[in-house]
Amino acid sequence: MIVLLLFAFLAGAATAITPCVLPVLPAMLSASGTGGRRRALGTVAGLTLTHTITIVGIASVVDGVGFAEGTLRTAAIVVLALFGMTLLVPPAGHWIAERMSGLARLRPRSAGEGFWSGLPVGGALGFVYAPCAGPILAAVISVSASQGTTTELAAVGVAYGLGSATVLLGLALGGRRVIDRVRRGGRGPALQRGFGAVMVLTAVLMLTSVDLRFQTALASHLPTFLTNPTRGLERSSAVEDRLASLRGKPEFDAAAVTAKQPATTSDAALPGVSPPALPLLGRAPDFANAQRWLHSTPLTMAGLRGRVVLVDFWTYTCINCIATLPYLRAWDERYRRRGLTIVGVHTPEFAFEKSASNVADAIGRNGLRYPVVLDNEYGTWNAFGNQFWPAKYLIDAGGQVRYTHFGVGKGDETEAAIRSLLAEAGRRHLGGAARTRGELLTAGRDATPETYLGAARAQSFSPVGPRPGTHDYAIAGPESLPRSVFSLGGRWAVDDESARAVRRATLRARLVGKGVFLVLSSKDGWPRRVRVSLDGRPVSAARAGSDVHDGAVTVRRQRLYHLVRLPRAEEHVLTLRVDRDVSGYAFTFR
Repeated sequence: MIVLLLFAFLAGAATAITPCVLPVLPAMLSASGTGGRRRALGTVAGLTLTHTITIVGIASVVDGVGFAEGTLRTAAIVVLALFGMTLLVPPAGHWIAERMSGLARLRPRSAGEGFWSGLPVGGALGFVYAPCAGPILAAVISVSASQGTTTELAAVGVAYGLGSATVLLGLALGGRRVIDRVRRGGRGPALQRGFGAVMVLTAVLMLTSVDLRFQTALASHLPTFLTNPTRGLERSSAVEDRLASLRGKPEFDAAAVTAKQPATTSDAALPGVSPPALPLLGRAPDFANAQRWLHSTPLTMAGLRGRVVLVDFWTYTCINCIATLPYLRAWDERYRRRGLTIVGVHTPEFAFEKSASNVADAIGRNGLRYPVVLDNEYGTWNAFGNQFWPAKYLIDAGGQVRYTHFGVGKGDETEAAIRSLLAEAGRRHLGGAARTRGELLTAGRDATPETYLGAARAQSFSPVGPRPGTHDYAIAGPESLPRSVFSLGGRWAVDDESARAVRRATLRARLVGKGVFLVLSSKDGWPRRVRVSLDGRPVSAARAGSDVHDGAVTVRRQRLYHLVRLPRAEEHVLTLRVDRDVSGYAFTFR
């Protein structure tokens, strides 16, 4: 724990000097540069205190990492605007103070140390202070949001805040020294009005969300060494192991149970399939913080009592999730009238997967008829303690989790578990095994591993991998590419999730597999093309994936596109020539 606290302190200190703090820095320096000498300390103390309370006590997962939305943000804007007015127009400050005596201490004072006058202004800034969050801060936020605050989480959050406060205090005191020199030159009143204007302008920019857009642009387009200078430290095995202990193990994991009760035996067993053991793993949590239900009115575990429930965590661009859909369709068709309810919990991996219309389109395209709930804020994911796509939780008629499976495979075993729990609930005449229809995607043992085009998770690129920001890349020649290695060419704009083609963009890979899939999107939904070549020639109709026609795929909506279909696992050089404003997210090979 001590090591993690030290790393959290260092991470907080480093991120306090990243460009992502620029939206709040002018207001902090303005507040610190007026009043008594201790106002700088009060401002930084207030900022650190409320920021730490926000991330530890009332954190939420919104678009990855979000801070202090709604009422808190509005209150912060009001405080900053009032404080700015007292500096910009001193008579207005006196008028406000007379009617709201509680705000009197916010006015600039000619005497006194000024610590308490800086505290509330810093507190307002703390609600909107958002450094570029790395794994340590993200873990504190997501775990505290889903599981509540613990002593360990609070300690890590405080250590992060203290590290950030140390650097911010240095910046505030340094700025104060420069301001004192200007003030001694006789420009104090003008400087004070200038600071007031900065504070009011900051409030206006926050009111119109310009600060959030600016912050997002900085995080997306600046190099990683600027936006997250401690990324290497935070991604180290020492930190990852300790963060894993904070997150905890999966809430329900049948594979981790050693003392298993005997499996239910009945005539419902499938011929040639050994039914799995079905231990009591704990009561199933309810569907939490759901954004929208598709194909159903909102469901609850209490309302489903008496039926066997299969909860499937998935996302529509995940190839492994798609590989399990033929089984889910077949089980829904065979067993729905016999007491089974399947609920698909769509928890997004990429930001565009939060769109209800995109999810509805994927549901229709894949022929799903069972209920699907949008879990955009990971409420149900965290309630189940889930960590995987896809993941299946089988719940008996009494509301107990009895079986889990993470990943692909074991379709026969899962169906045997379904039938055992239906028989246990008194269901009879289950008939034969469900018949799957559609292509069953299976991964070859030597297939090229999945990789991402975003900078956060890109692997196996040569000569250099995707870097945040817009850069030109020199593509590697086909003969120089090792097996399962990728290369970018031309100009690409890269963020953590994706790479967007800018000019003469190409992508090459020496792949192994029989199927090639790539998550793609097109800016504003306009149709754009990606030309597909194998071994230097346009892909033939016999080898083209289902989305490729005349050697190219037309990209419109954000989804998984099937580029190559081979009769068996083979090694080839794949080259893609990508139109401007087409974005790629993740490659998968089968």
